[in-house]
Amino acid sequence: MTVKRVEKTAEQWQAELTPEEFEICREAGTEPPFSGAYCDTKDPGTYRCRCCDLELFDSGTKFESGSGWPSFYQAVDSANVQLKTDMSHGMTRTEVLCAGCDAHLGHVFPDGPNPTGDRFCMNSASLRLDPEDA
Repeated sequence: MTVKRVEKTAEQWQAELTPEEFEICREAGTEPPFSGAYCDTKDPGTYRCRCCDLELFDSGTKFESGSGWPSFYQAVDSANVQLKTDMSHGMTRTEVLCAGCDAHLGHVFPDGPNPTGDRFCMNSASLRLDPEDA
């Protein structure tokens, strides 16, 4: 499946997002640990990109990592996320971007649970939970 691209100017993104969402999604910021809306959420549903609404993570892959950010062991579809080397802050990490709009989502680390061993450590401000119908 091909991911539909969403391209907007910084001004267009600023008009649509809160200042915190813009800083995190468009300028690769981060929210303080344990402060995000989805850190402790256990509601079933699909986590989508706050900017372009692309499906990113299923709540069934969310786990408690103790990191202070919502964590998932895999994306809904690997084509929906892009991985990029991030050498900021004096360390080498793997940044996770939305494949639909290049929004900064967070980082992925190789210390997650089975079956993947991955920990997608995401910013709540980059996500929107689409609840499962009860």
